[in-house]
Formats: sequence, structure tokens, C-alpha cells
Amino acid sequence: MPTTPAYAAPTAKAALGPFTVERREPRPQDVLIDIQYCGVCHSDIHQARDEWGGALFPMVPGHEIVGKVSQVGSAVTTFKVGDTVGVGCFVDSCRECPQCLNGDEQYCDRGSVNTYNGRDYDGQPTYGGYSTRITVDAKYVVRIPEGIPLDRAAPLLCAGITTYSPLRYYGVKPGSKLAVVGLGGLGHMGVKLAKAMGAEVTVLSTSPSKRDDALALGAAHFEATSDKATFKKLRRSFDFILDTVSAQHDYNAYLSLLKTDGTMIIVGAPEAPTPLAAFSLIPRRLKLGGSMIGGIRETQEMLDFCAQHQVAADVEVIPIQKINDAYERMLKNDVRYRFVIDTASLK
Repeated sequence: MPTTPAYAAPTAKAALGPFTVERREPRPQDVLIDIQYCGVCHSDIHQARDEWGGALFPMVPGHEIVGKVSQVGSAVTTFKVGDTVGVGCFVDSCRECPQCLNGDEQYCDRGSVNTYNGRDYDGQPTYGGYSTRITVDAKYVVRIPEGIPLDRAAPLLCAGITTYSPLRYYGVKPGSKLAVVGLGGLGHMGVKLAKAMGAEVTVLSTSPSKRDDALALGAAHFEATSDKATFKKLRRSFDFILDTVSAQHDYNAYLSLLKTDGTMIIVGAPEAPTPLAAFSLIPRRLKLGGSMIGGIRETQEMLDFCAQHQVAADVEVIPIQKINDAYERMLKNDVRYRFVIDTASLK
């Protein structure tokens, strides 16, 4: 079994520190990946601090993984040693339910197997990408196209697909008027991807200081929602709203910004339930939907789209030894727009 250096949270709210993972030897259908970069998602903090409940410790976070194939199982035909690949938020699913058969493994009826803080179907805990190697079934691995810098590709495996999937599913197209709420790790990818799809993008943020960044990322407009007059000014302006904010906020106020038959898509996850008034939806036949990452096929489609349109995440690369500082900075919104771990620092 490959012994793998890693960083782990030993208990809830404890600082992450050095740890060793025993990865399984590749089975016939597996690939062993030498990890080069791993993005740091805000959900890593939620789970390492057991803010969503049910956490398994010790926990090795990380589900935005990019690296090179170093070994392939005897039955693997899709990858070879040396290929540049990625692993996202899950590493297995039941493969039998309607969602899995349709390529929507993220909605598996049995529950997809999380890349970390989960249990494989054999009961073994899963450990993520804050490590130097990972063994994964080849069916749950994607190819990183040439042309995307690997450090900037890592966040595409979560932040990228989390925003790409709903934009495609709900029908954002050239000429759509789209508002992106929040300009963090998810929001900045939403802006880039929607612009590449031909939408007219407006960023809505509580921070007026983000105006220049929003426009530089490709937004056509910026409006500060800390100014309450903004909601009156933009009433019935948008075909779509992509809400990426995980802090508590008023969904009803944002629904007022949609045109008749408009759609608001939730990808951020506030910790507390958010009240919703029926009459925020009824008078204009509005739709309020949600979305959670994407399946393997769609994730590959997203990566190919990003390569074609020269879209990648804006990142700050850090050594693993800075991960606890990075968590604190993320809580202060002090990152533009995604931390990425250089796993060479683990060696």
C-alpha cells in the first residue's frame, strides 16, 4: 500500500498538521495519481470544523485535485502513465440508479462517495487531496486539457463545475442578462464562464471595492447591494441570477430583480435556513432552483470548454504549511480568488 504524506484535521476545529495516509494499491480499474496541486474550497473549512455535522476524523480535505498518472490498473484503457488528470468532489457512485446511468453521478440515489470525509462502499474512510498521491477508479477521473495552467485548473474541479453545470442546465445563452451574486471563489468562475457563454453579466456584491475586479473578470456591469437603492434600480432587470453567497442574505430581495419567467439558481449554502415568501415567486412565474457540481461527463465538457475559451481560476499558490493561515484569510475574504496548494511542499 503506498504510504502518502498528507495534512489532516485531527479533530473538529483543530489546526491541520502532518499526517500519513495509506492509499490502496491500484485495482484493475484504478489509477494512482501523483498530486501536483489541490485547490482549497470553502467547504473544506466547513467540514474540517464539523460545521455541517457528521464529520469523520482524522480528515484529509481537498477535492480540487490535479496531477499526473503514475500507475494504471490492468483493466484501464482510458489513461496511461504520464497523463495529466483531475479528481473532483466524488470518487464513486452506485452506477445503477437513473442519475448515474444518465451521467449525473452527483445526484446518485445511493449517495456518491465523497473524495474526502466520506466512506467508500467497502466502509473505508476517504482522504482527499491535501496529500501527495491518491488512488481512484478511472471512471471518476477526468483529463486536464493542454493550455490550462495546472495550478489554475485545480479549482475548476469544484468551483468551475459548480457554476458551469447550472448555467448550462437552466439555459443561459448568448444575450442572456445574468446577475452573479457574490465575487468569491464560485462567483469569479461564474462571471468568467457566463461571459464565455455570451451572457451579459452583472456582478452584485456588498463590497463596492470589488467593482474593478468584477469588470476585469469580464462583467459588463457592477452594482453594490450594500446600497438599498440598488434593488429598486435593478427591479425586473435579469433573466437569470446565479447566487454564490454562503452567508445569510434575503433571497426575496434578489428575486425582485428577475424579469417575468426568470430563474434564480442557488449554489451557495448558508448555514441557517433562509425564509422565502410565496409571493416572491407567484406574481411573475419565477423559478428558484439549486445545483450541486456536475457529473463526470459534464466535468470533462467544462474542462474542454475552459481550454477552448481560455478560462481558468485566479489563484494564489501556497505551501501546505500555510493552510491554517489560508483558512483564516478565507474567512476574512482575503483571497483573489482561490488558494491552491503546491503539494511539492509536502515532500
